[in-house]
Amino acid sequence: MFPYWRLSAYYFFYFGFVGAFSPYFALYLQSISLSAAQIGLLMSMMQLMRIVAPYMWSWLAEHFGKRVAILRLSALMSLAGFTGFFMTTEFGGLLAAMALMAFFWSAALPLIEGLTFSHLGAEGHRYGSVRVWGSVSFIVAVLVLGQALDHVAIESVLWVTAAILAGVLLCSFFVPDAAPAQAGRAAANLGEVLRRREVRALLGACFLMSAAHGAFYVFYSIYLVGAGYDKALVGWMWTLGVVAEIIVFMLMPRITRRFGLRSILVFSFACAVLRFVLIGWGAASLPVLLFAQVLHGVTFGAYHAAAIAVVNRWFTGRLQSRGQALYGSISFGAGGMLGALLSGYTWDAPGPEWTFTFGSVFALLGLVWLVRGWPASAQDEVRNP
Repeated sequence: MFPYWRLSAYYFFYFGFVGAFSPYFALYLQSISLSAAQIGLLMSMMQLMRIVAPYMWSWLAEHFGKRVAILRLSALMSLAGFTGFFMTTEFGGLLAAMALMAFFWSAALPLIEGLTFSHLGAEGHRYGSVRVWGSVSFIVAVLVLGQALDHVAIESVLWVTAAILAGVLLCSFFVPDAAPAQAGRAAANLGEVLRRREVRALLGACFLMSAAHGAFYVFYSIYLVGAGYDKALVGWMWTLGVVAEIIVFMLMPRITRRFGLRSILVFSFACAVLRFVLIGWGAASLPVLLFAQVLHGVTFGAYHAAAIAVVNRWFTGRLQSRGQALYGSISFGAGGMLGALLSGYTWDAPGPEWTFTFGSVFALLGLVWLVRGWPASAQDEVRNP
C-alpha cells in the first residue's frame, strides 16, 4: 500500500518549518540588533548550501542505498544546528549554527521527493495530493505565528521553529524506504543523461524560473507595504498564492491526463512572464495584484509538480535522488540566489517596477530555452493514465 499519510506528515512538518522560519526568523535577528548586512548573510546561507550540499547527500544516499537513513540524519542534525540559536546572539556563533543547519537541511527535500516517487511508481501523477499538505502547513504556520507575534515575544519564533523541526525528526522515523524505480536502462551514468539536449534545456530553464522569482520572495512584502497596503493584507496575499498552489496540486492528476508535462511547463513559463510584469507595474490596482498572485498556482504549483515529474522520468534507477538534487541545486539554489542578489542591487535603482520586469525577462529567457531545447514530440508529451 502507498504510505500516503506517513509521507504527507513529513511534507506537513517540513514546509511548516519553511512557513515559520522564512517570514519571521529575520525579525528575530533584527530584534537582537544585527545589521541588515549580517541578516542578509545569515539568511543567504540557506540558498548557498542548496547549491552544493543536496547533490552530495543524494550521491551518498544512492551510492550506499541509504536514503531513509540520511533523511533521518538530516532531520537530527538540522535540529542540532538550530539549537545553536538558543545558545548565542553573537554573529559568529549564529553563522556557524546557520551553516550547520542549512548543510543538513538541504539534504532532505531531494531525498523525500525521490522516495515519494519511488513509492508512487506508475502513479506519479498523484504526487500533488501528497505535496499539497506542505502547502497547507505553510499557510497554517504563516497565519498562526503571524497572529501570535502580536501578543508574544519575538523569541517565540525560536521555540515554535524548534518544535516543528522536532516534528520533522519524528516523522522521518515513519517514512518507509523504497527501492528506486528500475526503468529501462537504469544503469545509465549521470553524464549520459546530462548530455541529452532536452535535459540541459529543462535544468537551464528551471534555473531561470527561480531567478525570475528572486525579487518576489525577497521584496514582495516590502513592495506591498511601500505601495500603501497594510500588513494584514500582505499576509493574506501570501496566503492567496499558496491556496492557488494547493488547488493546482490537487488538480494535477486531471491536468496531466489532458496535457503533456512539456505543455504544462511551457504554459507555466508564459504565465510567469505575464505575472511579474503585472506585479511590477500594477501596484496601484488591487485586482491586478490579486490576479497576479493567483498565477502563483501556475508559476510555482504546476511548474514544480511538472518539473520534478520530468526529472523523475529522466533520472531513473539509482540516479533518481541525484536528479532531484540537481534540480533543486540548479533552480532553487543557484537560480534563487542569483535572483535574490540581483534584485537587491536593482531595487533602489532603477526601482521595483524594473526589478520585477527583470524577473519577467528571466522567465521569458527560460521559456525560449525550454521550447528550443526540448522540441515537442509524441514521446515527451505522454500523458499520465
